Amino acid sequence: MNPIGILGTGSFLPEQVVTNEEIARSTGVTSEWIVRKTGIRERRRADDRHATSDLAARAATRALEQADIRPEDVAYIVVATSTPDHPQPATASIVQHLIGAVNAAAFDVNAVCSGFVYAMTVAERMLKGSTDGKYAVVVGADIYSRILDYSDRKTAILFGDGAGAVVLGRVPDHRGVLETSLLTRGDQYRLISVPAGGSRMPATARTVDEGKHFFTMDGRGVRGFVQEHLPGALAGLLAKANVHPDEVTHFVPHQANGVMLADVWPELGLRRAQLHLALDRYANTGSASVPITLDVVHRSGELADGDMVLLAGFGGGMTVGATLLRWAPTRYAQPDRLEQKLSIGLS
Repeated sequence: MNPIGILGTGSFLPEQVVTNEEIARSTGVTSEWIVRKTGIRERRRADDRHATSDLAARAATRALEQADIRPEDVAYIVVATSTPDHPQPATASIVQHLIGAVNAAAFDVNAVCSGFVYAMTVAERMLKGSTDGKYAVVVGADIYSRILDYSDRKTAILFGDGAGAVVLGRVPDHRGVLETSLLTRGDQYRLISVPAGGSRMPATARTVDEGKHFFTMDGRGVRGFVQEHLPGALAGLLAKANVHPDEVTHFVPHQANGVMLADVWPELGLRRAQLHLALDRYANTGSASVPITLDVVHRSGELADGDMVLLAGFGGGMTVGATLLRWAPTRYAQPDRLEQKLSIGLS
């Protein structure tokens, strides 16, 4: 049975551009300070009328159109998000309705910023074990602007809104997903959190007044976690796949912080790989950052048949997820102008 790989990619970024100058005014820093600390120059913000499912549906539709797959032929929809439309139902159920994938089973995965890699792993293995399911849509989508305290410079400067998606299906032999590595260190779960709104601390007027529904992060602790666990996770993944680091052509990491990625990059040993970053324009889009960046790279014509592509996410939980795949030829051929692709707003 043929392996599972990526047949198409898609992304959606809201129209509204939020510059460093705007963020700097509320956080008491300067635009130059934000660039120096993060490498971020601007980010996108979702319209107040729209939720995570709206962004996710647009990204999923673009991926399906690129792959030339009908929504009704999709067997599974897996949405990775830590900013769902509601506590329930699953955001994926709403995406299924919005894109017309009437035959798909749909559910969410929450591994925070590692979520897309976790969701892609689940979908890939479901397709492998399926006798009748041909395609899966995997989406990473987040609207972090709704859970940020814009007076907190540690978090407000980092995040943007967006969604990215892939279509998975069978690809030729010796292509597609080769190996996956997933890691969770639950003992460090306190490093990243939204304290209130769940069963441990239900929503009350007091929790709202105290700002307990805002995203919180121990930046130094997160940096230490990434430096400690990401290099080893990637090395272990490559060893398990019997692939030398020099064979990796493209590295698409979670777009957490450009300075942190620059610091950890030499430790990864990927000397011949191209490191792909889009965070200067889109910031940290949570679970969407890996598929958005992958779509940018794909639509720019940089991925060739047989290229070794390494995707890596890391985030709350604390989690690390990495997937190694050999790129398969897709129906998509013509590079897009990025400005045209990303400037279309939600209708």
